[in-house]
Amino acid sequence: MSSIQLATETMKNLINNASEIQKSPTFHRVFTIFNQSCKRQKQLVEDLLTLCYLDAKAETITLEWIDLNCWLPDLTQLFLRRAEEQQQELILDLFADKLMILTDPMILERIVQELLNNACKYTPKNATITLQTKATDKEIVLSVSNTGVEIPAAEQALIFNQFYRIPNNDPWQYGGTGLGLTLVKKLTEILNASISVASENQTTVFSLKFPKS
Repeated sequence: MSSIQLATETMKNLINNASEIQKSPTFHRVFTIFNQSCKRQKQLVEDLLTLCYLDAKAETITLEWIDLNCWLPDLTQLFLRRAEEQQQELILDLFADKLMILTDPMILERIVQELLNNACKYTPKNATITLQTKATDKEIVLSVSNTGVEIPAAEQALIFNQFYRIPNNDPWQYGGTGLGLTLVKKLTEILNASISVASENQTTVFSLKFPKS
């Protein structure tokens, strides 16, 4: 909130001299900070409300059978464009056969969107993001991986905690509320699935696992 207050005061001072606004790079930078701060605060409130609903077990589930391989391509269209704009490559690597799971599509959509959003935020230019599906004898796995980024081993056990941020990441650069992965974990548990993270050799992989029915 202090960043919003500072941005507001600076904007007020600039507006008092309206003739300077159009040519002032300071105005445009402060306005950008103000706008980003407002978005962060709005997202924070929404995430906190969602967590409250989840903690109160008020989240309703509507289960239906979906084929992951048919369901995922439409969901990724927006992220394909975003990755291209950011000079990243987003690859969809789908299992050869149908992968039917009983799930709540709306909850699963939020989980996948959050994972892809994080991947797009933290993946550097000319690096790769991969959305992959596969199956083993016991489970179906949906994973989101990105190259060019590695989470220190000591941080991996903490990233699902509320408000946790990896110390070396700049919150002003990437934004976010520190609640995204907490929500992902809680929503995953609601779907009777599990999520894990592995990170080494400049590659980070989030794996969402569904037990086979």
